[in-house]
Amino acid sequence: MEKKLKSKNLLLIFTRNPELGKAKTRLAKTVGDVTALEIYKFLLQKTKEVSSKVSSDKAVYYSVKVRENDIWDATIYQKHQQVGEDLGVRMLNAFKNSFDTGYKKVLIIGSDLYDLTSEDIENAFQQLNTNDVVIGPAEDGGYYLLGMNALQEKIFKNKDWGTETVRKDTLDDLQDKKVFLLEELNDVDVFEDIKHHPAFQHFINR
Repeated sequence: MEKKLKSKNLLLIFTRNPELGKAKTRLAKTVGDVTALEIYKFLLQKTKEVSSKVSSDKAVYYSVKVRENDIWDATIYQKHQQVGEDLGVRMLNAFKNSFDTGYKKVLIIGSDLYDLTSEDIENAFQQLNTNDVVIGPAEDGGYYLLGMNALQEKIFKNKDWGTETVRKDTLDDLQDKKVFLLEELNDVDVFEDIKHHPAFQHFINR
């Protein structure tokens, strides 16, 4: 029996399990493991708040292990385990799973972006009415959001994940497709990303 979808749109959230010493390791080099974990939990909470206002179906994909009793309410968020040896394969499997389930538009975001709004996400779904792919460019050369209305398999392959060439290489793969770019935002990876951001000052100045 095919699962009844509440919406034809699905928002995927890729998240790491928040564990001391494993969260935001590049940020931790400056602020320490404890503060880095607090900041990551703060970002997770923000991602939950923003995503909960989006009208689509939602699914959380955990990096290590699916958690039942955490901030992600299982009545709102479908819960899955990420599968694959690198980020590209993990994302490909999540998108494939979503389209196979019957969703028509699928977006993915991470959980380390403070400045993303629910309006940005709704706009991205809207853009897929007239575009094949929507990308939210991140300042570091990657992307903070990726969405499509049909599986674009090649963009998940042959990428140097975590480097500044990811977005350029992705766009090269999509030259024959209609791509919409959202505004550039900054995800939180290193201390410079939060140093002057007002939302993070209480983690820094104490």
